[in-house]
Amino acid sequence: MTGASDTRAERELEEERRADRKGGPGHTVLLALALAVPVAKVAYTVGGGDAVRDVFVGMEPANWPDVLLGMVITDPLLGSVLAVVISRLVFALFAARGAVPTGRGRLAHLRRIGVTVLNPLAVGVIDACLFGPWWGLGTGLAAYALRKGVVVEYRTGRRRPHHTHDTAHGSGPGDAHGTAHDPDYRPPPWLRRAAAAEQGAALLLTAVALPSLFFVSALDGQAWTSIVACRVTDGTRTADARLIELSRKGDGVVGWNLDAEEISNGLGCTGTESRFVREPWWRS
Repeated sequence: MTGASDTRAERELEEERRADRKGGPGHTVLLALALAVPVAKVAYTVGGGDAVRDVFVGMEPANWPDVLLGMVITDPLLGSVLAVVISRLVFALFAARGAVPTGRGRLAHLRRIGVTVLNPLAVGVIDACLFGPWWGLGTGLAAYALRKGVVVEYRTGRRRPHHTHDTAHGSGPGDAHGTAHDPDYRPPPWLRRAAAAEQGAALLLTAVALPSLFFVSALDGQAWTSIVACRVTDGTRTADARLIELSRKGDGVVGWNLDAEEISNGLGCTGTESRFVREPWWRS
């Protein structure tokens, strides 16, 4: 009976390690969102159909990521949640390859602090620059909490790093699944519970909160970039029009003409304060 339990536990650990090495479900969710959300954003904002194709052609392929970037840097909650998810995903990926130092020495302790703190500090600074200090502080603390849970799991042996081919076959320290965990590491019970809750929190953020926030942003009726007021010439007629800026050509702007519903070249453009194009989906 004990052997069967050990085998099942070992199988679960191997599945967790395999998921970490591949980036877990997070990389699949992020890839799907990166492909689907920008198209949904453009479709709802400009009206779908031929307009979507015209917008992407007008943007040129090099500028297509601007849709996703524009959504992230103009929505504090979306940008913060995405930063936390990416921070945790990258750390879990490298932790599965042995990035969490073991041992109780001062050097190992400093290395653990470094790999746990530096990235949350970086995403916190970026968030603070974009959205303000409180957003930066909250993002940094959330990213640190999720990374700390990964460290505790690897140090207590709940997960073990996947090492190189040589290590796995005995030319280095450790067993067939990588180096040993810290046998003398005894985190307090509350920290063990927090580490277990970290997996659930990471899953909710990645699989529920992030997709929901992305699609709310995609359907909020706001342009993903600046709306500019320009002079547009159509044949012999010149008129003022509002354009969603797609790219810049010389001293002018190529954009989606909100009045004529077509791609236009604008000159003498000035920025407008509002990015709203239409009512949000939930009010329409």
